[in-house]
Amino acid sequence: MITYDRLFVGGSWVAPGDPGLLDITSPHDGSVIGRAAQAQPVDMDRAVATARASFEAGEWRTAPPGERIAVLRRFNALREEHADRVARLISQESGSAGWFTRAGQPGLTRQAEAYLKAAEEFGWEETLVPSDPASPVRSVVRREAVGVVAAVIPWNSPFSSATAKIIPALLAGNSVVLKVSPENSLSMGFLAELLERVGLPDGVLSILPADRETSEYLVSHREVDKIAFTGSTRAGRRIASIAGEQLKRVSLELGGKSAAVLLPDADIEKAVVGLKFGSLLNNGESCIAQTRVLAPRDRYEEVVTALKELVESLKVGDPSDPDTFIGPMIRPDQQERVRTYIRLGIEEGARLVTGGPQIPEGLEKGNYVTPTVFADVRNSMRIAREEIFGPVLVVIPYDDEDDAVRIANDSEYGLSGGVWSADEDRALAVARRVRTGTVTVNGAPVAFDGPFGGFKASGIGREYGAVGLGSYTEYKTITV
Repeated sequence: MITYDRLFVGGSWVAPGDPGLLDITSPHDGSVIGRAAQAQPVDMDRAVATARASFEAGEWRTAPPGERIAVLRRFNALREEHADRVARLISQESGSAGWFTRAGQPGLTRQAEAYLKAAEEFGWEETLVPSDPASPVRSVVRREAVGVVAAVIPWNSPFSSATAKIIPALLAGNSVVLKVSPENSLSMGFLAELLERVGLPDGVLSILPADRETSEYLVSHREVDKIAFTGSTRAGRRIASIAGEQLKRVSLELGGKSAAVLLPDADIEKAVVGLKFGSLLNNGESCIAQTRVLAPRDRYEEVVTALKELVESLKVGDPSDPDTFIGPMIRPDQQERVRTYIRLGIEEGARLVTGGPQIPEGLEKGNYVTPTVFADVRNSMRIAREEIFGPVLVVIPYDDEDDAVRIANDSEYGLSGGVWSADEDRALAVARRVRTGTVTVNGAPVAFDGPFGGFKASGIGREYGAVGLGSYTEYKTITV
């Protein structure tokens, strides 16, 4: 049993405003696996005040970039040392299958290394060459920290979401209050323990689990200069309205309903193996999951049959079992949400190829759903338009390449997507036409040196690499 009865505020573990502890339960069987204090508005006030004081004092903000890089490099190495524990904690509290949480650890390293490399090469201060050589005036352009950053992350990939924000924010010299989901209190408590050891000045970082109401209190706080949010589009709209009213800087990484376009010359067997990971990663609870599969009409049943065989071959069960590919949904309400969408798909007239709303036999104690594939889906159906956030795939037929691009783009979202073809140039041509922030070709993994984020209702701004680092800075121009 893991217990966190204090909150990590400004680098110290302090008594919470509310001494009551929240039971953290296993999505697998409902057993209590830990208890943790939850932040209230009074705790957010304290965290923001310490962040503001540390920022104004300037010890971290004015430190040479190389010193900040060294601290975050120590953190990355420390996290690597404890990768197995990180993976286990996330699996226990989130229900993510062990293969997924273990496979994600090298990705965390690559994500951090991309930020560190970007910081080493970043133009923290540059003197511009005058457009008029005869001019006596020169411009010095600086990139300075924004100030106090409120970072708010969801429950589905806590370490990845957390480090995607706190690493660049800290590298840029900001002070950060990270608000995490109550369900992730254990893994995020351990994240705080690791960061406590790397040498951050007092007040620079707080990590607080809290509910939605307290989260809104944080992002509305007048002493917060920037909001960095990952979560649902609905919540993102609310946060954007708050940011607009207060003229806060804001970056939003929101939902998706991504399309995987299988071109007529695609190797269907290889594509389906790739979609096993591209569409069903993290139990389907992933914003980048490619859950709309677009198949050419003359190969449509071939694709449907291959997906049916794939999904039926996947083991659903205890996330700690090394043979499990799909674990439980994180909470009972999320389980019911996914089952409701499956019922809706049947009501809408889609063909249920495999799966259904029933709970898998023998797994009734947990938050399990049966992985499901729908065929004969129209892109106008709700199961094709709304983010389900579970292991539910819809297969949509298309007539030709133009039709495939039209269907892929016919969505309010634009976060991710994929193209499969034996001809790489053809795949690239299609990828360029898809209006989405990230497109993978033939199952290539997402790179961390390039910007990541969404078009349309999938967000504002970008994370990762130099672009992500830059989003935590302000430009200052000094003319001499």
